[in-house]
Amino acid sequence: MAKPHPLTLDSIRQGGKRALARALSDIEARDGSPDVAALLDDATRAAAAHVVGLTGPPGVGKSTLTNALIRHWRAADLSVGVIAVDPSSKFTRGALLGDRTRLDTDPGDQKIFVRSMAARDRLGGLSHEALAAIVLMRAVFDRVIVESVGIGQSEADIAYAADTIILCIQPGSGDSLQFMKAGVMELPDIVAVTKADMGAPARRAAADVEGALSLALRKAESWSVPVLLVSATEGEGLEALVKAVQHHYHHLCEGGRLARQRASQTRAWLIDRIRCKFGSFGLTVVDADAVLSRSNGPFSADSNITKTLSDRLTGA
Repeated sequence: MAKPHPLTLDSIRQGGKRALARALSDIEARDGSPDVAALLDDATRAAAAHVVGLTGPPGVGKSTLTNALIRHWRAADLSVGVIAVDPSSKFTRGALLGDRTRLDTDPGDQKIFVRSMAARDRLGGLSHEALAAIVLMRAVFDRVIVESVGIGQSEADIAYAADTIILCIQPGSGDSLQFMKAGVMELPDIVAVTKADMGAPARRAAADVEGALSLALRKAESWSVPVLLVSATEGEGLEALVKAVQHHYHHLCEGGRLARQRASQTRAWLIDRIRCKFGSFGLTVVDADAVLSRSNGPFSADSNITKTLSDRLTGA
């Protein structure tokens, strides 16, 4: 049987959903292979989409907000890719992948693509395969939404991939106190208090969040994090949320902030990748910055480091 021709960004763009689905399956099945690494490095350089990450506890309404963002961007004729991450079984490493069923999308719409992925064993919420999928979809679509697994305080992997992070909290759940003590307020660019139609509890939650934000170490002092009240059932605050997302993207595009943020994310991902594979040993014997600078991209750098350290450990 003839070997399938390697996928390229052009062939994926021309092939539509079927080609993209095949490429994502290749990424999961053949992680580290030279052609997959080359494809992902090309995608890294061709990054075009604004990547919006939604995080927060389960049941807070992330899927509802994802639907609202999809409707808005598709109405503007923008293509949208969605990565919906579900928790994994500790026994099978699989996942129910139910997020897809909560998203109201038209299967015949070629400009919307939803991929459900398992978190696997990542406490931070995003597996390596999910991060790679985000990189690929970022080069294909106008907008990419990452709806994370929603596991709580340890969920910080979203910072490796998203340009804009929306933290969703629910009034009356005690989340605001947890966020104050957990340092989660260092992550978001926008905070959305869901179920604003609850009235006073929603306003109290927003006030609590604003207080927590005043105490948090900010990742960007030049950006003031807005706290927005949103009700999907009443349609309240959705337009303000969309405007805040766009405003933050414009802020990132000023003065090269977006390029610097993505470069920092790439470096942090590569260091975390080395640590996950080889522990502290890997970080002490490999200069990740040097390998990254002489490689074709971060995924080739990952492959080169993996081969080098594996050979060293086995004495090859």
